Amino acid sequence: MRRRTFIASLPAAALVPTAALAQAAATGGAKAAAPGDGAAPQPPTPAGAPLPPVWEPGADRFIRPDVHAGDRPVGASFASRTAAYGLSGAVGTAHPLATQAGIDILKRGGSAVDAAIAINACLGFLEPTASGIGGDAYAMIWDPKAKTVVGLAGSGNSPRGLSLETVRARAPNGVLPPLGAISVSVPGAVDAWWTMHQRYGKLPWADLFQPAIAHAEAGAPVPDMIAFYIRRSLAAFRRPGNGLEESANAARTYGMADGKGPAAGQIFRNPDLARTYRAIAAGGRDAFYRGDLADRIDRYFQRIGGWLRRADLAAHRSEWITPARTDYRGTTVHALGANTQGLATLQMLNILERFDLKGAGFQSALSIHLQAEAKRLAYEDRARYYADPRFAKVPVEWLISKDYAAERARLIRPDRILTPAYPGQAPSRGDTTYFSCADRDGMMVSMIQSNFRGMGSGLVADGLGFMFQDRGQLFSLKDGHPNIYAPGKRPFQTIIPGFATRAGAPWMSFGVMGGDMQPQGQTQIIVNRVDYGLEIQSAGDSPRWHHEGSSQAMGEDDAGLGPTGLLRLESGVPLATRSRLADIGWTIGDPDGGFGRYQCVEHRMDGPSRVYAAASEMRADGCALAY
Repeated sequence: MRRRTFIASLPAAALVPTAALAQAAATGGAKAAAPGDGAAPQPPTPAGAPLPPVWEPGADRFIRPDVHAGDRPVGASFASRTAAYGLSGAVGTAHPLATQAGIDILKRGGSAVDAAIAINACLGFLEPTASGIGGDAYAMIWDPKAKTVVGLAGSGNSPRGLSLETVRARAPNGVLPPLGAISVSVPGAVDAWWTMHQRYGKLPWADLFQPAIAHAEAGAPVPDMIAFYIRRSLAAFRRPGNGLEESANAARTYGMADGKGPAAGQIFRNPDLARTYRAIAAGGRDAFYRGDLADRIDRYFQRIGGWLRRADLAAHRSEWITPARTDYRGTTVHALGANTQGLATLQMLNILERFDLKGAGFQSALSIHLQAEAKRLAYEDRARYYADPRFAKVPVEWLISKDYAAERARLIRPDRILTPAYPGQAPSRGDTTYFSCADRDGMMVSMIQSNFRGMGSGLVADGLGFMFQDRGQLFSLKDGHPNIYAPGKRPFQTIIPGFATRAGAPWMSFGVMGGDMQPQGQTQIIVNRVDYGLEIQSAGDSPRWHHEGSSQAMGEDDAGLGPTGLLRLESGVPLATRSRLADIGWTIGDPDGGFGRYQCVEHRMDGPSRVYAAASEMRADGCALAY
């Protein structure tokens, strides 16, 4: 049985000629092949000598289309492993130590919300490339007592002292820069944790920070992908002319001895973050938004000439919201509206419901073509209408209506690409971590948290150990646009948790992180499960597509990729499918790692007993556990 293409990341010297292998086998392995002659003997490795690296992040890699993963006797040919099953609780995160922390909290009697807070605090240290208390957070929670899905928006406002005129003066090309104080908005994560805990927490607030504090003080080895992205971000912060007011704090916090960041497997510590967590554990959310931490944040931004102030922090509050939802072939899919792109998932599914995806065939050109066209149509609406509903009237009901979906679906043809794609006309009346967890009482939490692009703005307040988000970059600067910058306004948000129910009961707490990939990835998970019948692990392991080039919510219409954009396909997509998509007219792009990262917990019943299944992303460093 053949499996998905295996990408071997080996140094060139590790490639041994066939003849040398045969000779080594014949001599019982007494000789090891040397580069060039295939037969030269090698001295024994000294005891205790460090092992050579199996691969180096960023080094040349050998792509072997004739080499595939090992064969599993059951499951899909592309599945990496089996989902984790348990009766009492389940967790899936982007880092094994965060997953273990969540399981430990559940075993101590904590709720799924308690576990989510502990997980997120751990990830702020363990995965600073995708999360941290300098960013925002969103969650959807299955409340087993109310028997419904509730939503929480932990999104911060822009500084009230930063005017549109100042922002435009700092954005000469009409788009906010990705780095520096101009892109910083109020961090919402800590208040989101506090708000969730006040309603659903069981364990004491301070207990939830102990795992993260212990890891930050003792240190933890950095996984391969996280190390790669830390080093890449720090290189960007060192680049001349990047707009940063200062970068010394980021280098001191994350740079390690050489200032470039940890290597894969190297132990990283963050004692500053541990002290910050201790203050929050002792003083609650007010320690961050009104206490000494708020004062230190205020002094830092005054020192560097930024705009975030103590008054901005003190005014922040998270918001409980009712998720929007739609029915897709008997599955109810829930999404957060507010200022997020969550509606795009519902719009895509409503359009796709008009087509026979099952009949089109799994990983077929027709199936991917229809999905990508649905994405293009939904994303034009995303760029035109999505914004903070406190400042703009977003026509939510119309956007997710079945009638509007039918109108949009009629634009799609099976044998050609719609050119150009455009937003509908509303009737008159506008890098991330994801994790999921569930507890013994049936509560399930789908949560996503981010500093936005890369590690964030590049700014770390003196001695606090965390980076501020650059979420403000997602404001538009176009006059009349619903998402135009304004003081005290929430920017458009890419981060969205996912949740699905069936017949009024919880089914999947899931998400696919990664910028504009998130609605595309969520849609592919639902299609894989509902239309193609994949279980939760293979639904995530299945090869993905990612379309780039739609209009952008921050006003960057036409991303320079032409009228139909770029359709990237993972290497596991069949060659015949790739060829047919090119014949239809799609510009096919190579895999670039931008296909998102997925976690999921599924709820099912076996007679009177509850069973959880947990899945994790094989494209990242995490894992899923259940007990």
